[in-house]
Amino acid sequence: MTLLPCKDRFDLPGGVIYLDGNSLGPLPKGAAERALAVIRGEWGGELIRAWNTADWISLPRRVGDRIARLIGAPAGSVATGDTLSIKVYQALAAALRMRPGRKVILSDSGNFPTDLYMAQGLIDTIGGGYELRTPAPAAVAGAITEDVAAVLLTQVDFRTGRMHDMAAITRRAQAAGAVMIWDLAHSAGAMPVDLAASGAEFAVGCTYKFLNGGPGAPAFIYARPDIVGEVRPALAGWMGHDDPFAMEAAYRPAMSTERLRVGTPPIVQLSILDAAMDAWDGIDMAEIRAASIELSELFIREVEARCPQLTLVSPRAAAERGSQVSFAFAQGYAAIRALIDQGVIGDFRAPDIMRFGLTPLYLGREDILRAADILGRVIGDGLWRDPKYQAKSRVT
Repeated sequence: MTLLPCKDRFDLPGGVIYLDGNSLGPLPKGAAERALAVIRGEWGGELIRAWNTADWISLPRRVGDRIARLIGAPAGSVATGDTLSIKVYQALAAALRMRPGRKVILSDSGNFPTDLYMAQGLIDTIGGGYELRTPAPAAVAGAITEDVAAVLLTQVDFRTGRMHDMAAITRRAQAAGAVMIWDLAHSAGAMPVDLAASGAEFAVGCTYKFLNGGPGAPAFIYARPDIVGEVRPALAGWMGHDDPFAMEAAYRPAMSTERLRVGTPPIVQLSILDAAMDAWDGIDMAEIRAASIELSELFIREVEARCPQLTLVSPRAAAERGSQVSFAFAQGYAAIRALIDQGVIGDFRAPDIMRFGLTPLYLGREDILRAADILGRVIGDGLWRDPKYQAKSRVT
């Protein structure tokens, strides 16, 4: 059992309480040194030989296996590289091919915009009468009808932290004959996930949030091992080929999830992610979840006691939310900016959501109490009213 929090595993700036790991994780110790070693020692010293001498070629699979442990997936079932948007596109395109004759992609109205944009973009590209349906999150299960080819849902809502029931919805989708795709952007590294037990066909996710892989860190995609042979990649890149260096004229997909790789892997960024995964050594996801719930419950109690002006928009029941807590406030953007100036970093999502990520790897009770106290002063004393907090930056 590892004692949480593990602050010594991160390079955290002094005087800051970081409640934004649900958007970008902090810098893990060893990650910067690993990047420098790859750049100077491997790239600089070995040049192109490093694909073999430093085993760059197998790095995407090795990192994928480390992620697999945290999301309940077997070794060899998770491929890394590209972006989450690309992985959403790949999973959706493959799912539609697996269900010819069905014309509906089902998501929900609260899904992250990128997922919906990629779904609509795919529909616009292939034509053929496909449509995207987006009922309210609570109505999704009832909307899974027999004309649905694929169900694409983000397990934990990016605005509120509301959580879909993965097992129940997957069962409902498969009972209707649909392919299930889960976006784990706000789940991986935040809570226990058991993809193997769920039976879902696909899952995708990013690694720069709770997995702390750094800005622009590569995404991952999971395909259930028994369906790999059915998966026909729409983006048939050479790194998804069974033997890339055979340089064959025709595409022959790898007989694993590796067929869902596309282009040359970003070695420096993957190396940083590999080093970031060291922070998870000895960590049990059940312990992470228990600590996350404890911190979240504490934060909700303390904020509501100090800030009656804020409205909790995350589910009140811990079992129904992920590892973030969100409050609505009409002047939420200005309040978040003022809060950041006071040393507590959260973020804002339109139209009025103040988001706070509760990450037990580097947050403890004292951090939560201090953050709630500072938020109370920002709201109660009206610090957000300062004109400098009213003008919006490009990134909120």
